Amino acid sequence: MAKLEKNAQNEQEGKETVEFFKDLDREALNTERFLEKYSKQIGIVFGVLVLGVLGFFGYKQFVEAPKNVEAVKSYLAAQKYAVEGKDKEALGGKSAANPGFLGTYENYSGTKVGKLSAYNAGLLKFKAGKFQEAYDLLDKFSSDNKTLMAMKFGAMADAKSGLNKNDEALALLDKASSASDDPYTAYYFTRKAGIVALGLKKNAEAKKYFATIDEKYQDYDNGMSDSYIEMTKYY
Repeated sequence: MAKLEKNAQNEQEGKETVEFFKDLDREALNTERFLEKYSKQIGIVFGVLVLGVLGFFGYKQFVEAPKNVEAVKSYLAAQKYAVEGKDKEALGGKSAANPGFLGTYENYSGTKVGKLSAYNAGLLKFKAGKFQEAYDLLDKFSSDNKTLMAMKFGAMADAKSGLNKNDEALALLDKASSASDDPYTAYYFTRKAGIVALGLKKNAEAKKYFATIDEKYQDYDNGMSDSYIEMTKYY
């Protein structure tokens, strides 16, 4: 009886194995037919993918890399003028011979150096008292560096103050105070936000900023935050 059951089991397993391989054969045949039927379309799709990959690396090597090199050259030429105190030449933007920071941004805005040029051009515009132009240029700058972003918001706040838009300046200083992980940068803009809030008679906000300094940044403050907190009670 046990022998009969074992034979039946072996026979069943044999049938299942045969069916399994039949299924594989059918699947392989279906796949082969599919490939035959759509070989042209598959070839086109594969070709497009290959071209896309080659195009990406080609762009990186033959377009983006040379652009970055030219952007750096243009930036360094403008920076040399800035170091020499020749603000007009450093700003540039009026001729191809001397692109300056403005021209470097306009010609290479897609590069990191181009964006940094917008930041530097914004600072020069601020120095010249052209606050709205300064703000617009600074707004075009972006970076993965958190400290640079804090400085950007701080400079934009100064431009808004120059335009007598101190409420907007305070909002930007608030962003600057929390944009960076660097403690001194955070302290500097927190303190500046507190002073602007105090000037706007927003004493509750001013107290919040100075209390933050008292809590987190005493090493940089020399106890001044206590005096400012007292001022929020009477000013």
